[in-house]
Amino acid sequence: MTEPIRVGAVLYDPKVSVIWDIIREFFEWNGCPMDCVFYTNYDLQNDALLGGHIDIAWNSPLAWLDAVRRSGGGCRAIAMRDTDRDRASHIVVRADGPVKSIADLKGRTIAVGAEDSPQATLIPIGFLQRHGLEPGRDFTVRRFDVLVGKHGDHVGGERDALACLDRGEADACAMLDLNYEAWRADGTLPPERFHTLATTDRFDHCVFTVRDDFDREREKEWLRVLFSMSYDDPAHRKMMDMEGLKAWKEGRVTGFGPLSDAVTRQEFWKAAGR
Repeated sequence: MTEPIRVGAVLYDPKVSVIWDIIREFFEWNGCPMDCVFYTNYDLQNDALLGGHIDIAWNSPLAWLDAVRRSGGGCRAIAMRDTDRDRASHIVVRADGPVKSIADLKGRTIAVGAEDSPQATLIPIGFLQRHGLEPGRDFTVRRFDVLVGKHGDHVGGERDALACLDRGEADACAMLDLNYEAWRADGTLPPERFHTLATTDRFDHCVFTVRDDFDREREKEWLRVLFSMSYDDPAHRKMMDMEGLKAWKEGRVTGFGPLSDAVTRQEFWKAAGR
């Protein structure tokens, strides 16, 4: 009997186990046995991937870069959600505040998410660095380290950063475009009180990661089943809504430039002791 393909996922929210139970059952029904192994953080998940304990890791963008770094380039990106492509982060300010340009942030405080959040910390700070503003020298960073280790796969740190801005304890905050849009829609971010000062370059988000030595035929079969999921099928739609996608797409690595640049500028791995 063929061993199930083992897929790792990080439990950033209780719904993760529900999502992956639905996916696992779908793979079983389609003749491609799969087990899901849950981790509390991406470091442990990459340990398992690179140690051969799992075959595929559902990785954050930062975890993807770390897997490539730790393996010496010996990993491949095989699939991602449609919503993982071409994301951006916004730097948001109070509409009635004094900050009207990026240059106005000099000497001020910026609220961000967790230290390892690509979208709410690393990429926005990297964007400001490319515009000549250095954290600690030109502006103060007020960080909200919610669920460190989960790489910002939640809204906690971004919500806290927005609340900090709203209280007047910061002059700007950073957030993922998807959260920005959701908060605009539900009234959390009313346009009469907040507006976008700047938007980062586009970047890609989560990606399924495998080692280079993962069997290509097993990978091909797993991807065949994954890509056969359809948002038009009510049996798939609930899970896809929970996971925030309408279609699975092929993996690509062209969208990790902004994060790679930010990690290098901020010496993230060195600061993290890795």
